[in-house]
Amino acid sequence: MDIIVCIKRVPETAEADLVIDASGKAIETDGLVFSINEWDNYAVEAAIQLKEAQGGTITVISVGPEENNEVLRRALAMGADEAIRLTDPAFEGSDAYAMAKVLAAAIRDLPHDLILTGVQADDDGFGAVGVVLAQMLGLPYAALVNAIDLEGEILTVHRELEGGLEEVDTLKLPALLTIQTGINEPRYVSIMGIRRVAKKEIVVKGAGDLGLSSDEVGLKGSLSRTEELFFPPVGEGAEILEGTLDERAEALVKILKERGGIA
Repeated sequence: MDIIVCIKRVPETAEADLVIDASGKAIETDGLVFSINEWDNYAVEAAIQLKEAQGGTITVISVGPEENNEVLRRALAMGADEAIRLTDPAFEGSDAYAMAKVLAAAIRDLPHDLILTGVQADDDGFGAVGVVLAQMLGLPYAALVNAIDLEGEILTVHRELEGGLEEVDTLKLPALLTIQTGINEPRYVSIMGIRRVAKKEIVVKGAGDLGLSSDEVGLKGSLSRTEELFFPPVGEGAEILEGTLDERAEALVKILKERGGIA
């Protein structure tokens, strides 16, 4: 079985004080710690577990500069076999559609029975690259997958739905799945493990190698673009209602009526 996993290097922003850069369209990344996208880490682990059960090979692919080698080598240390980095100034500014186009061009000529991506990325949260990629490659797909069972060429997957519900689907290989967090427990990667793959080749390809022109990717090839990035305005503080229970209930109803919450 040939499995391809698309992974992304993202900044860790949960506990960072973010600053919008001079362009007004991105955040300052100097001083931020970068790591593999959380959803993608689960996708790599899912691929490794399938490989251990079924045999085969795993190729990890990432779009970005040389720094992306860090997450590619991490995936290699986890158990992936090959790594490809897609790098070109023409890729800068690509939205989810253009990014899927880059990945599709790289994957189309590679052996692939199964393609895995994370559901979404920590930095933009679009959740669109995986499903757009499946459409471009003409593959059946399932999104928000939190369980996988493979028998022969038939995948049975569980999909997470709203309200605590799950949906069970079957797909025939080749197929694409977007992986939800919690599907597994990603294995620990030691420093020694990363050192063991430090000299393993990472294949680098640009737009020309993929047969893409600059008009097909980047801002020119995108269907959307960021116009402005800003912090949400700070609202007023909470209003504490006082008095008896009946008085507070009456005050609350009055506030809701005044603000259009109830008729």
